[in-house]
Amino acid sequence: MMSNLFSVFDPSSSIFNLSLNWLSTFLGILMIPSLYWLIPSRYNMIWNMILISLHKEFKTLLGPMSPNGSTFIFVSLFSMILFNNFMGLFPYIFTSTSHLTLTLTLALPLWLSFMMFGWLNNTQHMFAHLVPQGTPTVLMPFMVCIETISNMIRPGTLAVRLTANMIAGHLLLTLLGNTGPSMSMTLIWLLIITQIALLVLESAVAMIQSYVFAVLSTLYSSEVN
Repeated sequence: MMSNLFSVFDPSSSIFNLSLNWLSTFLGILMIPSLYWLIPSRYNMIWNMILISLHKEFKTLLGPMSPNGSTFIFVSLFSMILFNNFMGLFPYIFTSTSHLTLTLTLALPLWLSFMMFGWLNNTQHMFAHLVPQGTPTVLMPFMVCIETISNMIRPGTLAVRLTANMIAGHLLLTLLGNTGPSMSMTLIWLLIITQIALLVLESAVAMIQSYVFAVLSTLYSSEVN
């Protein structure tokens, strides 16, 4: 019996009430050793194809002037979030990406480093970004305020988007799952089909949200160059 609806997202475990559930973040590492096999497996080849296509896309977004290896951080970010999102779909595994503690830890340092790099190295370029091209003179002060606020809330929107999407799907699955024992046999089949459909949807959300987080980080990086 859950004490409340959000106890499924509780980071403390039953072992001495310690926050050991955060260790689930490192479960993705268990899938990495197969990359060191002499003969590549199908999983390895598929994963390499995904990484290469992501590298090409991020390279296009960053522009031709970006230094070599600049896409690695965003590809790694995508991989980490994807593994954590998928791990949360398995029973009894803690979803670390459903907490702002993790998502803000990823978004805030990235955004801060982009801002520091941009304002220290390309100050004029950053000032030019505050006023979009073709803005009437009367609206310029308002546009500066709007652009500044939209820039300031970027790490928050990145973190909250990922967290909210993870929480929403898991809560819906938990709510429907809790109604099972009180249902008749006819409705149980309907519930199972609904749960499977939601699980497929959550798998898609897990992929889409990790991709969106990585792409938006790449776009924020390309703006400061």
